[in-house]
Amino acid sequence: MSLFKRLAERSRPAVHFTLDGQPRTALLGDTVLTAMLTGGEQVRRSEFSGQPRAGFCLMGACQDCWVDTEAGERLRACSTLIQDGMRLLSGGAPA
Repeated sequence: MSLFKRLAERSRPAVHFTLDGQPRTALLGDTVLTAMLTGGEQVRRSEFSGQPRAGFCLMGACQDCWVDTEAGERLRACSTLIQDGMRLLSGGAPA
């Protein structure tokens, strides 16, 4: 199940990325947060409680949507555009 539903702009070119090692597809111009939530129910798991998180403010003002790349880079999912070939980590399996 996905948290976000795409209602418009469905004809943009596809961008391929992986999330936790699984292949995913987004659309060119999507943020990482949009790419993750159109295909799933969470952006990451809280490092404090292990509970799923989907972002809070969705505009870069809070600290709730930080995700990691497989290379160890930390990025803000709500304000970073998805790029073809990105390899993202959500922070673990459900608790």
